[in-house]
Amino acid sequence: MRKGRKTKLEAAGWVVGSVKEFLGLSEAEAVLIEVKLALSRSLRERGNKQGLSQVQLAERLQSSQSRVAKMEAGDPSVSMDLLVSALLLLGASSTDLANAIRGGTAPPPRAHQSAHRRRSDDFRVRLR
Repeated sequence: MRKGRKTKLEAAGWVVGSVKEFLGLSEAEAVLIEVKLALSRSLRERGNKQGLSQVQLAERLQSSQSRVAKMEAGDPSVSMDLLVSALLLLGASSTDLANAIRGGTAPPPRAHQSAHRRRSDDFRVRLR
């Protein structure tokens, strides 16, 4: 959130914090949510790059369109196993999965990771 917007909200009496703080999540829970959302985004992007509709993707995965919609949205009823399996069926490699979790296509810079690449100021996930 931009600093000016945060300042305005706080001045108006709002409490500004992270989802982690609001829900009382542990570090591990927060990271798991970020990983699941990253896999969901990757599935949606990979399907779009291959020109697949949700119906076509569902056919490939032997599932339903509504299930694919839930997968792409990171619905709580969708397991990470299912997301990983779907990505592998669409041709993702283990490197692709690691990059999806990392949040990009290249490894993050070692010394400094810019603020626009982070999902939250509360935590960062570092994969080796």
